[in-house]
Amino acid sequence: MIALAWRNLWRKRWRSIVTLLAVALVVYLTLFNFGLMAAAKNSMYSNLTEAVGHVQVRVKDHRDKREFSSLLVRDAGAIEAEINKIFPDVELVKALQVGGLIEGNEQRSRGGMLIGLDQPPDIKAEFLKDYLIAGEFPAKDDVESIVLGRKLAESLKVGVGDTVYVYTFDTEGYGASAYTVKGLVNVFGSEAIAFSSLLAVQELAAPDAVNRVELHFTDLKTFGDDSSVPALRDQLKVSLGETNSVETWKEVEPGFAGYLDIIDPINLIFTAIFFVLAGLVVANTIYLSIIERVREFGVMMAVGLKRRKVFWLVILESLWLCVTGAVIGGLLGAWHINYLSKVGFKIPGMGEAFANVGVPSVFYPGLTPSYVIYTIIFVVLTGIIAAIVPAITAGRLQPVEAMRFTV
Repeated sequence: MIALAWRNLWRKRWRSIVTLLAVALVVYLTLFNFGLMAAAKNSMYSNLTEAVGHVQVRVKDHRDKREFSSLLVRDAGAIEAEINKIFPDVELVKALQVGGLIEGNEQRSRGGMLIGLDQPPDIKAEFLKDYLIAGEFPAKDDVESIVLGRKLAESLKVGVGDTVYVYTFDTEGYGASAYTVKGLVNVFGSEAIAFSSLLAVQELAAPDAVNRVELHFTDLKTFGDDSSVPALRDQLKVSLGETNSVETWKEVEPGFAGYLDIIDPINLIFTAIFFVLAGLVVANTIYLSIIERVREFGVMMAVGLKRRKVFWLVILESLWLCVTGAVIGGLLGAWHINYLSKVGFKIPGMGEAFANVGVPSVFYPGLTPSYVIYTIIFVVLTGIIAAIVPAITAGRLQPVEAMRFTV
């Protein structure tokens, strides 16, 4: 039956070739789309966890508090020691952020957020590689320099080397200070954000305190690795007790987490649409093949071929078309994705738009086993569903009437 189904496909060679190429194109586009979405998810995951950590420690009930002083973690040293005891290989980032007024040239001022960071060398290097567009970042002990978001610098009409003034209110430090612009960054929210060393912001707003301690697990690099994060959070919760809030990045940024969670369902919907179109082409080819072979089916059933075997013969022909096309499209897609995973893929003209929403401008596509399995399932279902109606039609033919049929 399998050999007969394969032979039948090539009676109308060009029609079969066009059909399997259509299936190959759909499979190629599906794999490319899956690869691109996987790259986008992993890049967004990497950028997000780079910005907020995989796990964060803050004061308890911080979302219900409004006063700046009530949001301060004052025992960051003890928390850091406890974290290092549980996770000796974790990278820790300490941060203090404070809202205030930032004034530039021509007495232009903007409300914004100043963030003081104390980052390990590897995380700082990655941050600078991704976001720094001019100048450099202040050193750990530099209390006189600041880095501005690109759009904030434009609105204040300042650049590298200029002086800006920062004023904060109801804080515990000096409350006002002048800083030299040392660099510019292009980050999400760059119209209202600035960075400096943790020591500089502590002097300005809260000596010896931070808002949060971030845990960065260097072995968790992709979205697929993230399943272990809740267990790590729970382990730290037990150790720190109830005096602090311990949250995963999903709890810190639920909006972005929700977006990442819906990427796959949306992707599968678009994939289903692709395969519906491919299925229509396959169904048309199989139906025409049935019409052209009605008399042949009549003869086959007259000599003893059972109706269910006629049904499965048509299904096998459709599956042969889909599987052959899938192999061609799959090999082309796998080669292309492997190539792009090394050189990257850039959507022309979208670099700035992506940067403004926290998405990298260069993607490195890659496939996961689940995406390959999804594609195989779609191919098989398309082959079966596209052939069901023609197969039922062929199986219901009456031998005598079929042998008298003329087109």
